[in-house]
Amino acid sequence: MINVAIVGAKGYAGEELIKILLKHSGVKITSLSGRMDGKPKHICEMYPYLKGNLDMFCEDIDEKKIVENADIIFTALPHMVSMEIVSKFISLGKKVIDLSADFRLKNPDIYEKWYGVKHVNPGLLEKAVYGLPELYRKKIKKAKLIANPGCYPTSIILGCYPAIKEKIAKKKEIIIDSKSGYSGGGREFAKNYKEPNCYAYQIGGIHRHIPEIEQELKCQITFIPHIIPQERGMLSTIYLQLKKDIFPRGLPAVALEDVVAVYKKYYENEPFVRIVETAMTKNVVNTNYCDIAINIDGKTNNLIITSAIDNLVKGAAGQAVQNMNIMFGIDEKEGLI
Repeated sequence: MINVAIVGAKGYAGEELIKILLKHSGVKITSLSGRMDGKPKHICEMYPYLKGNLDMFCEDIDEKKIVENADIIFTALPHMVSMEIVSKFISLGKKVIDLSADFRLKNPDIYEKWYGVKHVNPGLLEKAVYGLPELYRKKIKKAKLIANPGCYPTSIILGCYPAIKEKIAKKKEIIIDSKSGYSGGGREFAKNYKEPNCYAYQIGGIHRHIPEIEQELKCQITFIPHIIPQERGMLSTIYLQLKKDIFPRGLPAVALEDVVAVYKKYYENEPFVRIVETAMTKNVVNTNYCDIAINIDGKTNNLIITSAIDNLVKGAAGQAVQNMNIMFGIDEKEGLI
């Protein structure tokens, strides 16, 4: 039995971790904590639907108390808050999966540029493993610290990677239009969100997920995020320029069925990636799946990828649990299907 602590149980991702881990046959939740202002609160007061399933209090963050009975610690705290606490857990010899952005970027100067503060423990950046199983499963198995990917980057990287890796598409002039449910903005944002309302935000290359995506894809992107009037679910539409005559078919441009075949082969052993005709949020909400659809615009020679995930599951807590399963050598799907 794996003893698990959740730090940041008050947020969307922390709540989702609780729900998933309660279904997991191989874990025991030993600690729930958050920024409680010194006043512990029963978890069922926070989430009444848990009554009868979990009899625990969510307490203030006490690093020494948390590590006493934890084999692994999930930290679901805001960016710039997480890095100091995670450093303490690592120094105490614990495995950590961090759901903030504090360990995703390898270069501390890039972190400071995008987040406006110096990293308090830059030495951990190189040691952290980027927790996208489809790319880094072997490294995740041996990791002590996992930097769980962001929701937008998960949908985008999984959508782009085979085309870029197999040199089907060019590594330039990539345009990405992503739409997220309002839970992606966190609890406080969701409280103030007024439905129905759909809008683009942080236009002009200023969204903090951009360096994370560019780091993993090793290319520059144009990225425009949007909020849509639903609580959860994310759809990314990605426009890539095809390289002509890649496949020896005697055709003037790449054939759609050839690209689909590459994607199916690339992800054939991935339990949570599905190649579909149409990617829709309704088919992935409350699951850890990423659905990817592939199309070609012959007029513009663009490869158009649509990628759908649940931003709170594959985009956060579900992927974190998938990473934990890999780290402990248990069925990757446990607790998630």
